[in-house]
Amino acid sequence: MKHALVFDCEFLTAEGSPSRFWCGPYDPDPVVAQIGAAKIGLEGNFPLLDTLRLYVIPRDRHGQQFTLDPFFTKLTGIAEDDIKQEGLSLNEALKHTKNFASGARLWSWGKDEFNMVAISCYVEGLAPPIPATQFGNACALLLKAGMPYEDIKKTRSNRLADYFKIEHPPLQGHDALDDALSVAYVVQALLQREKLRPSDMA
Repeated sequence: MKHALVFDCEFLTAEGSPSRFWCGPYDPDPVVAQIGAAKIGLEGNFPLLDTLRLYVIPRDRHGQQFTLDPFFTKLTGIAEDDIKQEGLSLNEALKHTKNFASGARLWSWGKDEFNMVAISCYVEGLAPPIPATQFGNACALLLKAGMPYEDIKKTRSNRLADYFKIEHPPLQGHDALDDALSVAYVVQALLQREKLRPSDMA
C-alpha cells in the first residue's frame, strides 16, 4: 500500500454527556456528525496527498434527525445549516470514506471507529462497510516512535502537532479534518525522521 490515512470524527454530545456516559435523559446518542481524513503518501518525502471533510446527518434509533445541542455547535463549530446544506446519510458518508481510503489503514488518535462506525451503524441498523481490521490506533504508533506513555494519555489530538513543535497552518480543535491533520503532520514528521517506517502504517 502506497498511502495511509489519519482520520477523526466528531460525534454528538451535550454539556456533561461524557461524565454521564451519554446516559442522561436528554443526552443524544453519540453518533457521528462529521468525518475528517488526511491521506499520507508512504513513499518519497511522505507527502500529504489529499484531505476529506464530510458532514453526516445524525439520526436516532427511530430514524429521526437529531437537533444539534448548542453545546455541540459551540464546541465543534458545526451548525444545523452545515448539516442541512452538506449533510450526507451515514451510509453515503461511510462509502465516501471507504473509497477515499482505497483499502489503506485508517488511523485515529484513539478508537474513533467506535463512534464513526460501530455505534452509528448500530443505531441506524447498517452493516459496517469498513471492517474493524482496517482501523489502527495512532497512539500505538507514537508510543513506538518514542512518545512517553504518560504524555500520550494526556495529549489530545488537536494538541499533538504543537506538542511536537511542528509548524503547521492554523487548526481548529474539534473539527474532524483539523484534528486529523494535527495527527497527520506528526506522523508525517516521524516518518521523515525515520522514527516510524512505512511498514508501521500498513
